[in-house]
Amino acid sequence: MDFEQYGQFILEETAALLAIDSPSGMTQAAAEHVMARFEALGFACERTRKDGVIVHLGGEDKADGLLLEAHMDTLGGMVCQIKPSGRLKITNIGGLNANNVETENCRVVTRSGAVIEGTAQLCNASIHVNGNYNDEKRTFDTIEIVLDEDVKTAEDVKKLGVRVGDYVCFDPRVRITKSGYIKSRFLDDKLSVGILLGYAKYLHDEHITPRRAVYAHITSFEEVGHGGSASVPQGVTEAIAVDMGCVGEGLDCDERRVSICAKDRSGPFHYATTNGLIAAAEKMGAAYAVDVYPFYSSDVATTLRAGSDLRFGLIGAGVYASHGYERSHVDGAVAALKVLAGYIE
Repeated sequence: MDFEQYGQFILEETAALLAIDSPSGMTQAAAEHVMARFEALGFACERTRKDGVIVHLGGEDKADGLLLEAHMDTLGGMVCQIKPSGRLKITNIGGLNANNVETENCRVVTRSGAVIEGTAQLCNASIHVNGNYNDEKRTFDTIEIVLDEDVKTAEDVKKLGVRVGDYVCFDPRVRITKSGYIKSRFLDDKLSVGILLGYAKYLHDEHITPRRAVYAHITSFEEVGHGGSASVPQGVTEAIAVDMGCVGEGLDCDERRVSICAKDRSGPFHYATTNGLIAAAEKMGAAYAVDVYPFYSSDVATTLRAGSDLRFGLIGAGVYASHGYERSHVDGAVAALKVLAGYIE
């Protein structure tokens, strides 16, 4: 089976989803898009009350179901103060880091649906004026949003409809290179949603019905810690998170491989599931690494903390510079697809 044919499809689906702003809690548009894309491949979907999407990927044995979990929500910001100067102070949603947003373009989305452009800048950002520019610690006390409107006071800003509690969405800056790399914010975890769409297309194209019932849960609150805490379909006995694979010092994975996580900060993954994922990678000829992630959690951890009695594992295409301007490669995405196909078959 030539799984490489699905690589371009995965990147295109990922890019389309990256174009939709979806910080945790503001995922309705992303959920509608995800449902439409799975339904176009012939798979029934349902929305959860938290705006997640459950996809029914078919399967015969409904008493031994498998749940694949990926998330469409991303990091972001929220207005927490309108300053007297007309600049905005924000609080982070999820693990957004102030060091990674300085000078980035962004959009303030008001509760009425208006969108106002702006830029995240260091307070007093002109280096010709600020003698402490190089020494200033970047935090959300020292980074502010400068709106691209003629505003000089808090009242000017309020007249635009901007209020405390409005979302701030950062430009993903998607770029796909000729050499197969994809660079963007929020590959964590929209690349994995693209991979699951690739798996759905593979089932559709090859007219495959899995032996066991397979579901995908595209969650909406993973970045704030409760994405996979509910909505486990009846009969599921095992859950696998498809999230970003970590790339960095001390780890073996790179962007062109799939990472199989043996342990993250929540503890070790299920022994038999992890062994099965490794065996699937070897059977399918997928380039892979087995790693331990020191500072990491995923949807499957919240599924377990909520009380589900399941076997569990974690895989993901290698992603460099997590929570910043991230990079992966089509080869890593295809390797993850191969592992899923091999494990489920």
